[in-house]
Amino acid sequence: MDSTSNGAVARIALDDLGFVGGDLRRPECVLAAADGTVFTSNWDGGVSRIAPDGTTTALLAADDRWLRPNGIALRRTGSFLTAHLGDDDGGVFELFADGTLAPLLTEIDGVDLPPTNFVTIDERDRIWITVSTRLRPRALGYRSDVDDGFLVVIDGRGARIAADGLGYTNEAQLHPDGRHLYVNETFARRLSRFRVGDDGSLGPRSTVCEFGAGTFPDGLAFDEAGGVWITSIISNRVIRVDPEGGQTLIVADADPDALADVEDAFQAGRLDRTHLAADHGRRLTNISSLCFGGPGRRTAYLGCLTGRSVATFPSPIAGVEPHHWRVKA
Repeated sequence: MDSTSNGAVARIALDDLGFVGGDLRRPECVLAAADGTVFTSNWDGGVSRIAPDGTTTALLAADDRWLRPNGIALRRTGSFLTAHLGDDDGGVFELFADGTLAPLLTEIDGVDLPPTNFVTIDERDRIWITVSTRLRPRALGYRSDVDDGFLVVIDGRGARIAADGLGYTNEAQLHPDGRHLYVNETFARRLSRFRVGDDGSLGPRSTVCEFGAGTFPDGLAFDEAGGVWITSIISNRVIRVDPEGGQTLIVADADPDALADVEDAFQAGRLDRTHLAADHGRRLTNISSLCFGGPGRRTAYLGCLTGRSVATFPSPIAGVEPHHWRVKA
């Protein structure tokens, strides 16, 4: 993949995709480190590590294999935070190198956390957590008219809901400017952002861009040219959103007829877990997240919902260095 003469990023061919790792179980979230390691969530109860040579090993919670890690975050101490996406329960837990698992947050305002989607840590060590919907089962939230998702922040003042009323809150990341929090609202089909106050408070929501038929934004990552890279579940799309909100399709891999059936189900309010569990692509398996790693952070790694490995492709634009880039896990 190359940049075009006008600075846009060109689309890549599916045959140019690479794959790393193996025997992964729902590697929904991916993180990369400076030493070439890639980490993924692991539904066997922990986190999988893909070494630079492709060797895959797992760090699992010693006595708590019920854990269903969705989003993961690497702390400066080398432990992992995991967002627990249970069928009925949620929360964020800390997984240590010896397999010990400790609860970090299991309730907010005296109410147990619903199934919890994502967790990330910013440069100021604030922890941001997303809950997609309060409905159970959460598939009831796969609708454009449901807006009960919310964002939690944990900082020196404790844990509190920072934003509410979102349309299936998914990945959230602090912008490199340190002043805005970006979040994907999957079934509202938009990328939103909030102004972040010095006290961790969030201003009113504003729309960065909206997405059309077949796009269900899930993961996001920033590049050094000011772009936001978005992954779409179901349609296996990677879209780069430029600083002005323009969209460039980088990758797409879905059978058009199958995607049309999904779109019909979504418009009719009939979307359910069977649609998210199905694979509609030739090479990609329901991609859900993206991170930049490798030399110069010019390799994109794609987490997924149904695959057993992590897809990769070269990027002509370097990704922004994440807070955990030089942490040894």
